[in-house]
Amino acid sequence: MTIFTLHTAETAPTKSKDILIGAEKQMGAVPGLFAVMAESPQTLTAYTQLHQFFTETSLDAEELTVVWQTINVEHECHYCVPAHTGIAHSMKVDPAITEALRNETALPTAKLQALRDFTLSMVRNRGNVSQQDLKDFFTAGYSQQQVLEIILGLSQKVISNYVNHVANTPVDPMFESFAWTKK
Repeated sequence: MTIFTLHTAETAPTKSKDILIGAEKQMGAVPGLFAVMAESPQTLTAYTQLHQFFTETSLDAEELTVVWQTINVEHECHYCVPAHTGIAHSMKVDPAITEALRNETALPTAKLQALRDFTLSMVRNRGNVSQQDLKDFFTAGYSQQQVLEIILGLSQKVISNYVNHVANTPVDPMFESFAWTKK
């Protein structure tokens, strides 16, 4: 049970209201993550802007999903894994990719596996990746640009994963069918 307030557009601080109203119009409901973050308009704004920026990177829908879910699973985020499973479905990402990420099994292509491996190295080593990690990532077809974009995605996910951990954000009804726990 969360002890954090789950705001609505009516109860949120003024500077959070427009974001909650927009989310409700777009998704049909205010996501629990947004409802929690609304208490701090700056946190909610930063998160939504980072999300927008990350979706505008050079990474395609599959690659975005690999970065998001790799981080979500590594951080054991009870909220974000189901949410990003639903988002991946809406982005038409191959369900085999989503299931491999959720279950920590091999991805269907060497390039996506290299992306996952590098993202995991970034998370586990707090950015202190080895020269071999970089070489392997570049050999798989990625560049310095994607290294920096992973850091952007990681910034977004640290905010959401940590908020969900401290707030114990309930999984939204629209994502309950994708419930997940780490094996």
